[in-house]
Amino acid sequence: MYQCPYPHLFTPIRLGSQQFRNRIFASPMSGRSLDSKNRPTAECVAFYEEKARGGAASVCLGDCCVDSVNGLFGEDMVRADDPGNHHAFNMFSMGVSRYGCVASAELSHAGLYAYASRAAGHTVYGPVDGVTAAGEEYRQMPEEVIEATIERYAAAAAFFKSCGFGMVTVHMGHGWGLSQFLSSKVNTRTDRWGGTLENRCRMPVAILDAIRKRVGPGFPIEVRISGSEVTPRGYDLDEGIAIAKQLDGHCDLLHVSAGHHEYAEVFCVTHPSVFSEDSCNVGYAAAIKPHVKVPVATVGAHSDPELLEEIIASGKADVVEIARALLADPELPNKARAGRREEIRPCLRCLTCFSHLITNGQIYCAVNPRIGRELEHRYASGAEKAKTVLIAGGGVGGMQAAISCADRGHKVILCEKTDKLGGALLCEEDVPFKKKIKAYLEFQRREIARRDIEVRLNTPVTPALAAEIGPDVLLAALGARPSAPPIPGLDGPNVLTAEEAYRHAEKVGRRVAVLGGGLVGVELAIHLAVLGREVTVIEMLPMLNNGGNILHQNALDAEIKAKNIRLALGTRVLKVDESGVTGLRGEKEEHFPADSVLCAMGQKPLREEADALRFCAPEFYALGDCLTPKNILQATTMADAIARNI
Repeated sequence: MYQCPYPHLFTPIRLGSQQFRNRIFASPMSGRSLDSKNRPTAECVAFYEEKARGGAASVCLGDCCVDSVNGLFGEDMVRADDPGNHHAFNMFSMGVSRYGCVASAELSHAGLYAYASRAAGHTVYGPVDGVTAAGEEYRQMPEEVIEATIERYAAAAAFFKSCGFGMVTVHMGHGWGLSQFLSSKVNTRTDRWGGTLENRCRMPVAILDAIRKRVGPGFPIEVRISGSEVTPRGYDLDEGIAIAKQLDGHCDLLHVSAGHHEYAEVFCVTHPSVFSEDSCNVGYAAAIKPHVKVPVATVGAHSDPELLEEIIASGKADVVEIARALLADPELPNKARAGRREEIRPCLRCLTCFSHLITNGQIYCAVNPRIGRELEHRYASGAEKAKTVLIAGGGVGGMQAAISCADRGHKVILCEKTDKLGGALLCEEDVPFKKKIKAYLEFQRREIARRDIEVRLNTPVTPALAAEIGPDVLLAALGARPSAPPIPGLDGPNVLTAEEAYRHAEKVGRRVAVLGGGLVGVELAIHLAVLGREVTVIEMLPMLNNGGNILHQNALDAEIKAKNIRLALGTRVLKVDESGVTGLRGEKEEHFPADSVLCAMGQKPLREEADALRFCAPEFYALGDCLTPKNILQATTMADAIARNI
């Protein structure tokens, strides 16, 4: 007889008159597949549908602005005050609810951070007059605008209800508009809308009461707050508890997050990074829960079903809200409920998804090539003709190619020249803050083992081997090797590659100079600093190179500061010797004493090795680092796309 491994996590919860099938909610997230009028498209709906189909109890459409004149943070946001969204919102609610999931919408107002409203020439309001860090003025929101804003929230909630949504989420956290009114550090008004705790909460409470009047008694209202803004510039947990007590009774679910979106020093509190522990923010919800009667939700780095079960069972929270882990695997709830924990694809917490949303307007996931391409995969069929596919290289790209090809019905032979699948990432497996990488590689190996894929270790692919096998398709996923620019002394006995330093940290001296300020060099510097080394990163460019992952850089910057890592930016390396590194910064030479010098100055793609295999099969593809060294996202995306074209 089946026995649910996580009975508390999968017990339904009732909010208002709405039943939710379990305690896992997909927290608000922007999809950004919008049309020219910023209305959700079929691609946008499919992005959220994946989570509903995967078993989440609620899925929330994030960043729906209630005031597109005065409250718009970015131009590419959903307008909750656009009646032309009626069709798109109905398509969204139908797409989500047909799986037994409750559709929700996050209602937001940027307040003094309404950058897009300012750019359009409209007035920007905060609780009081002020000037942003960028020197832009905002005005104190007058009473008539406050009253109009209250009505805008209520009208937006009613609009979403009329479009088939089963809940709304009112965003009062992360430093946005309503959070500004709640904060004693920001809201210093002297009228009835500010100053005292009760006055600061007056507008948020009025909004909730106005929504309740418009949507009726049974329609659930979720409120998202920061339990603490975790910065001297914001409010602390004691104030967060006091705010929660004021909101209690005016909503159906209190969603407790943390941090402040516009303060870089706490960005990785709101969005936990690779350096954070799983479920690291649950303490804020647990601290607030004893002080309120309403159910409480927690959010932040949730992914492990064992931890989620413990959170619900112990009473720390009543609901867990998940964002990035449901990108890595939208099927997480269904797999957990069925006891298939080992089949849950782990989230790397690398922030690739959020960085791509900001830089390219679309979310992609480093480990899940379906994300951002849901419709492509939904309507994809198996291969018209099963082929024999020989894959050379068992790194990230090669493993994903093997899985995707096998899923399409091809016969797959995966060859790896070493004794273990994993490629270049294997050297990082035992680094504490890289444990998610290790979990991902282990997951991919298990996925390969679950499929009819022939794996040959200690087997480099040669033209002779290809002739023996006679494949229809050959995929070269050979990777890259560290490059060594012509710098005097770089071949000295005190010089190691990044891979050697990871594998043999005992060979690294006390004082370390890392050549290269890309992700490889900076992450290696942090690892060695944790091990007690004195580290200097030397980079020729005037800034560190984040490789396009702008938000992961926030996490790295915080660790660089915390670990006292010295940065020598704008410095060209002239020579290396037994005493360290000599560099040129501007017009001045500078010596950096070092016992060990670590070279992390880029990768050289193994193109010649790949070219040697080019004519060993009727179809040939090169992918990943042997084409152009980039990252995990590029490798998995290319591998899956090629597999779907075979």
